[in-house]
Amino acid sequence: MADNVRELRPKAPDTEKITINLGYVDLGHVDLMVQEGFYSNRTDFIRTAIRNQLERHGEVVRQSTARKNLDLGLRNYTREDLEAARRAGEMLQINVLGLATIAQDVTPELARATIASVSVLGALHATPAVKAALADRTR
Repeated sequence: MADNVRELRPKAPDTEKITINLGYVDLGHVDLMVQEGFYSNRTDFIRTAIRNQLERHGEVVRQSTARKNLDLGLRNYTREDLEAARRAGEMLQINVLGLATIAQDVTPELARATIASVSVLGALHATPAVKAALADRTR
């Protein structure tokens, strides 16, 4: 049965790895909280701290997201989307808070012909060639 299962579209990762530098005392405090059972590990502590700060400033984030006309979450741009924009004579303004993905089969030429600007708060997934083609249009 497993031989008949095919992945139609690769699953996008739902997280992005970041690195932070902490002072030894702060790191010790985190380790103490983990040791005392408040958190399962350092990552759990850091995720919880980030979520608490985002919640604390949630209204400001919502207002800013609306003011800047940001698409929230995951936004996928397929070759078909870009070809339709080219046929319509439109240039896309990509404004995403989350993850923006430009499909693997999009050529650098098609990207330059149809994408006027790229502003992503979070992560942009595209081929290195497409990212290079859009470098002067990316904020």
